[in-house]
Amino acid sequence: MANSQGAPSTSAGTRKEKIYCANCINCKLVRSASDEGDQYYLRVRCAAGKWRKKLGGEKVYKYFTVARRNIDECDTYEPMGDAREFIRELKKSLPIKDEVYSSQP
Repeated sequence: MANSQGAPSTSAGTRKEKIYCANCINCKLVRSASDEGDQYYLRVRCAAGKWRKKLGGEKVYKYFTVARRNIDECDTYEPMGDAREFIRELKKSLPIKDEVYSSQP
């Protein structure tokens, strides 16, 4: 069920906001080595260990797609500010495709 603004609501009728993982203190940017020796990609992981594959391994997401990752609830979620504004700005600043970075200047 959705409220008048189109957002999901709980059975008590209160509005329930989506949780965007990118706005959580546990969402960490990490380097992921590429096939080239001195190059890497940027990836995002959950420091609280909430992103798991079906077989139990840690799941990481591409840096440019992290703004789309959201969940209904998380017991370790610690917001870093207003989610709506943060996600809007993040979408503007993220690259539109995977970029390779170099370790050397």
